This record gives sequence, C-alpha cells and structure tokens, in this order.
Amino acid sequence: MNRELKRMWGIIATLAAWCALPTPIVVADMVSTGQVIRQGVAEQDRARVRSFLDRADAREQLQAMGVDELAAKDRVARLTDQEAHTLAQKLAMLPAGGNLGQNDLIIILLVVILVVLLV
Repeated sequence: MNRELKRMWGIIATLAAWCALPTPIVVADMVSTGQVIRQGVAEQDRARVRSFLDRADAREQLQAMGVDELAAKDRVARLTDQEAHTLAQKLAMLPAGGNLGQNDLIIILLVVILVVLLV
C-alpha cells in the first residue's frame, strides 16, 4: 500500500508540475483582403525584378558595372514592398527593342524616300 501511495503522489506531483508550465499565448487576427492583395502584388513585383536579373543582357551589364549577380539578387530580396513595386514599374516602362522617337522615324522615312528616288 505504501508503494501505491507513493506512486499516486508521484502522478499527482507530475500533473501539478505539468499544469504549472506556462502555456503559449496564441492570437489570431483577421487578415483583410487588401493585405493579401498587397502581399501578392509585392511577390509579383519581386518576381518581375528577379526575372529581369536572370536575363543574359542584364547579367552582362551588371558585370560590366562591377556588380556581382548574387549581390544584386540579395539586394532585390531585401527591398521593401514599395521599392520593389517602384522598380518593377520602371522595368515595365522600359522600351523592349529600343527608343525611337518621332524625329528618328521621320529621318528614317526621308532616307528611304531619297534612296527610292535615286535608284
């Protein structure tokens, strides 16, 4: 009986010690739709900048300017959401094949007309 009593007190002491342990506090907040959308847009912007850095011509320009490719990717990862959005917008506005203005097109058209007239 003495052995059973010790065992019972051991179990009670273990349970008391286990119940006395601090429990973590968990807080669940509502997430607004705007927050989810902003997070998605920020990830898309970072992906657009990363895809630009993966292009061969961009890598060549970075190397020509003495910027390490890994350092550039690390900097992109550390951009704030606003900075990534601004950079992605600037990349979207860059001309794809060159920057010909209206004056350039007029000069090319005049040269073509002169060649046709002279031949």
